[in-house]
This record gives sequence, C-alpha cells and structure tokens, in this order.
Amino acid sequence: MQQLLDRIKGDKVIWAVVLILSFVSMLAVYSSTGSLAYRMDKNGSYYLIKQLMVLGVGLGVIYWIHNLNYTKFAKIAVLLYLISLPLLFYTLFFGTTLNEGSRWIRLPVVNITFQTSDLAKLALFMFLARILSIKQNVIKDWKKGFMPVLIPVFATCALIAPANLSTAMMLGFTCCILFFIGRVQVKHIALLALAGIIGVVLLFTVSKITGFGRAATWEQRIHDFVGKSEDGKKKEDVYQVLQAKIAIANGGVTGLGPGNSQQRNFLPHPYSDFIYSIIIEEYGLIGGAGLVGLYLLFLWRSILIFRRCPYAFGAFLAVGLSITLVFQAMLNMAVNVHLVPVTGLTLPLVSMGGSSIWFNSIAIGVILSVSRYVDEMEGDGQEVEGVAVEAATEAIEEEPADKKKRATKKQTLPA
Repeated sequence: MQQLLDRIKGDKVIWAVVLILSFVSMLAVYSSTGSLAYRMDKNGSYYLIKQLMVLGVGLGVIYWIHNLNYTKFAKIAVLLYLISLPLLFYTLFFGTTLNEGSRWIRLPVVNITFQTSDLAKLALFMFLARILSIKQNVIKDWKKGFMPVLIPVFATCALIAPANLSTAMMLGFTCCILFFIGRVQVKHIALLALAGIIGVVLLFTVSKITGFGRAATWEQRIHDFVGKSEDGKKKEDVYQVLQAKIAIANGGVTGLGPGNSQQRNFLPHPYSDFIYSIIIEEYGLIGGAGLVGLYLLFLWRSILIFRRCPYAFGAFLAVGLSITLVFQAMLNMAVNVHLVPVTGLTLPLVSMGGSSIWFNSIAIGVILSVSRYVDEMEGDGQEVEGVAVEAATEAIEEEPADKKKRATKKQTLPA
C-alpha cells in the first residue's frame, strides 16, 4: 500500500475527493438501477459491475495522465480542438438521437455512443489555456489579444447550442470566468456575455420559425419551471420535478438509509440526471450537503494549484478545467432541487455513464499533472526539465524578440 501511495503524485486531497465520489457513485448507481435492471431483464448487480469497470478505467486514465508532463498538452490542445469542431458539426446533422436530442455519435464496431460535447469541453479549455498563456502581453488589446480567444468560444458554442443549449450556455459562462482570471478587460467580457444572450435569442427565434432545433423543448421547460401553462394559468409540477421533490422531502435530515429510496421506482433517470435526489433521499440533507462540500473542496484545491503554478499555461489549465467540472455539478444539483429549469446535465463522476466519466477523468488527470510538477519544482527548488516550454515554438515566435523570454513566464493574475 505504501508503495502505491508513493507512486501517486499530485494533490492528495484531490485524489481523496475523486475516490470518495467514485464510492458514492457505486452506492447511488446500485441503489437507483433496480427498476432499470428489471425492465432490461438484467441481473440486479449488472449496472453496479458496469459502473465499477467504468470508474476503474477512469481512475487508470487519471493515473496515466497525471504522470505526463502537463506542457505536452499545449500542442495536443490544438489537435484536439481541430478534431472537436468537425465532430460537433457531424453530430449536429448526423448524430444519434437519444432523449429528443442529437448529441451523440455511435462508434462503429464497438457500438458505443459518446457525447462529442464532452470532448469539445476538454479541448476548448485546453486550447484557451494555451492561447491565454501566449497572449498575456497583449490580452487587453481587442484585436491582438481578445479576438484570438473569443473566436474558439463562439465556434464551439455555436455548434453545441442547437442540440444542447444548456451545455453551450455553461461553456460560455465558465469561459467568461476564465477570461476574467486571465486578465481580459471586463468590458470585453461584458460584450461577450451580451453577444451570447443575443445569440441565444436568435437561435430560439430561428428554431421556432424553421422547426429545426429544440425551441419547443426549451419553451416547455421554461413554462414548467415557472409553473405556468401556455394560457398563463398556474399548473402543477411536471412529473419528474414532482418526484424529485418527493424524494428530497422523504430524505429529511438524515435520510432513509442506503438502498432504501422509494422514489427510485418512479423518478425518470434516477441514475443519471436526477441521481442527486436519490442521494438526498437515502442520505438526507447531511449527505447532500457533504456532496456539495466535496465539489467545493475539489475547486478550492485546484485554485491553490493555480496560485502556486509559476507558469500561465499550467495555471489556466488547472483553474479552467476545475471550474467547468464543478459548475456542471452545481447545475445538476440545482436542477434536482428545482432552482433552475431541467437541463439534462449529469453529475460528474457520480451519475452512471461511460465516456462522460472518462473525459472528466482526463480533465482531473491534467489538473493533477500540473499539481505534480508544481510539487516537484518546489521540492527540488528548480525547474523541472521542459516545464518552461509553455506553448508551441511557432506561436511564441510571433512575439517580438525582446518579449520571447517573457512570453513563457506567468503574468501577475488577480487573486
């Protein structure tokens, strides 16, 4: 055991959070998939074993990624981003439709589906971290600094929004946070937010007129959330929201106990979108608050990595990837307690899944890679070989000769 612990590098608190979330996932998935196993004529332990295998592969991915020098991702980010755009385009027009949304691609031979938006999220934040680190000297300039980071965000969100508006809006919001941390001018971020709002309105209008897209679904979800029917009269909660509220009410403070959920047999998708309701029902307000605390602890430790990292690329990687993961978790939990409309976002590392867990595992592995090399630099009192190489050589050569050296150094960022 001690040898295994010695081989695990990076922030030990983040490792602990990941392991606890994985354990919670197994308990919750096993408890919430009983009805699904019955309908699919599967053994009661089938989905538990499947989730255990998925999480095992995820932990293996985290371990493998965290052993890599994070600076390698500077060039990989460009390739991933260039791959993600045509995949998003293909998914939008030719993707597999599940739950009324064309968000998936079915891989031939292995017959596995995955959401291309998961790959796009990872690729976008790695790509933005690279550009922000390169453009720190001119980041406040609209043309030289802001436009190069703005265009990738618009391109990705525009391709995701027609089929998955909630993910596109989440990406836009988290990108605004990353831009603020990256010293982008507030007025430029405000313009980005305004452009995003206008884009959503235009998308809704075009979808409403042409019938292409999910305008009817978005409109219905807003009506369901505000509790008004189309004629303006108050109506009862929709079925899934009502069942989620019953589950939360059943849980009380201490919960009904592991495996004792009653609403798992009535709540749609209790193992994915609404798994947080089942957790509260079985473990009560204490369990629900504890889960929130775990995600916040993960974010806090990532922020500490960001503050300690002496190089901009690693700092932006750590904070950007952690913010998007934790923000998705908060949105999922907000949906479960009816604070925001239903979005279809899953709970990272907890909801039953496959490719989504693996992409989140890659993101966590990258964060731990940054943490590992920061720890090694502080321990050795010197730079680890290759860490100063923040981005591709050709990108840095765009800067004036007297600024090449400074282009690799982390600029002073807001606390």
